[in-house]
Amino acid sequence: MSMPVFAQMQEPELSEVEMLEQRTGLLESAVTTLKKFKVSGYIQTQYQYGQAAADGNNFKLAKRANAYESNAYYPGSTDYKGLEGFGRFGIRRGRFKLTYEEGIASGVVQIDVTDKGINDANVPGRNVVMFKDLYLNVKDPWFGTSAFKAGIFDRPFGHEIAYSSSRRESPERSRIFQSLFPDERDLGVMLTLQPAKTSAWNLLKLEGGLFAGNGIKPQISSRMDFIGHLSATKIFGSDMSLSGGISLYAGGVLQTDSSRYVMEDNKFVLEGGEKSRKYIGSYAKRQYIGFDAQYSVMTSAGLTQLRGEYIFGKHPGNASAAYNFGLNDIPSGAVYMRKISGGYVLFVQDLGDQLPLSAVVKYDWYNPNTDVSGDNIAAEDSKTTAGDIALSNLGLGLICRINPALKLTAYYDIVSNETTTHLKNTKDGDNITRYGYEGHRPANVFTLRLQYKF
Repeated sequence: MSMPVFAQMQEPELSEVEMLEQRTGLLESAVTTLKKFKVSGYIQTQYQYGQAAADGNNFKLAKRANAYESNAYYPGSTDYKGLEGFGRFGIRRGRFKLTYEEGIASGVVQIDVTDKGINDANVPGRNVVMFKDLYLNVKDPWFGTSAFKAGIFDRPFGHEIAYSSSRRESPERSRIFQSLFPDERDLGVMLTLQPAKTSAWNLLKLEGGLFAGNGIKPQISSRMDFIGHLSATKIFGSDMSLSGGISLYAGGVLQTDSSRYVMEDNKFVLEGGEKSRKYIGSYAKRQYIGFDAQYSVMTSAGLTQLRGEYIFGKHPGNASAAYNFGLNDIPSGAVYMRKISGGYVLFVQDLGDQLPLSAVVKYDWYNPNTDVSGDNIAAEDSKTTAGDIALSNLGLGLICRINPALKLTAYYDIVSNETTTHLKNTKDGDNITRYGYEGHRPANVFTLRLQYKF
């Protein structure tokens, strides 16, 4: 018995309603997927004018040198009298951040694009595109307040490090954070513990983790540094909030030299004298303790904010200065141990409800060696250098919030330095002054910045 064979089975045609339902389902699926992505970022264009001795802490487009070196311009004319200062346009930050969230997990990639060129030989490692954040975050599935994070992200130390550059009132972070924590971020893992929002203890948050210790560069030793921050936040009604915290950095730097120097009687001496221990293979202590506090209140005059931090500790370095830990290689040479301290106080006042203006006053300071000061610095046989000079900034600013996305900031940094008669000004022939520290260095910086946030 034969059965009919059909070369092709035809599918029933869909009605217009069914096709519409199918398209709607596909569209809803696509929208659901897109909702898991979040795109954000900001662009900061600016004009800066720095005096001749402006350094790279405030004058970020400079190369930590005199203004003529910042411009890579050194004319040979004998009648050239040098530059009084240097001004330029630039793109301070061009951030693009992509976040994908699926359930309790999320992944973040943030890049920074600036005008510094594909590979600026004058700023090693500083390329036109840099990864700023690259991490995954997994929240607890019960309350969503605790989390585990791994990758490259902000160090959990104090308040200003994690305070976004798009929100910060001063153009740059305080000098001490730039010195101790360059690039703000590090490679590591971190655990955040916080009680549920329904708990009376929700005001407390503990962040702690293990980190490579040298910023966003690859890890250079097997030892991990611990960073932790315990904070508390209390909100009073709808008009006032108070928060604060304590931070600990406990780490070490691999020593490849047998000598370690410590401060005694205003000078560096070999620890243990001529019979000092052999320190090769050991770790020089890198330890800081920090305290931070933040207060804000809304009044008829507008929002008033007061924030501050104080940090002290032990910091290793070489003969010329403390390490900045933006390192690609293990530090070499003898280690010089220094006690450091610094911090900042910031006051921000909105100028009335109807005006989109805020006035800013900020004072920050950094002392890279608290065991020596004044004319004892760079004294004969002291082994101290310009790297042991204390510096401070007094910043005065005005912020105009043009609209929720656009902000204009005018800011002037007045820089002061510790003085010593052992570090005098010198001249290249009769032309350009290389400033020492016998008096006040011309290092002030004016910044006019326009920011667009999306």
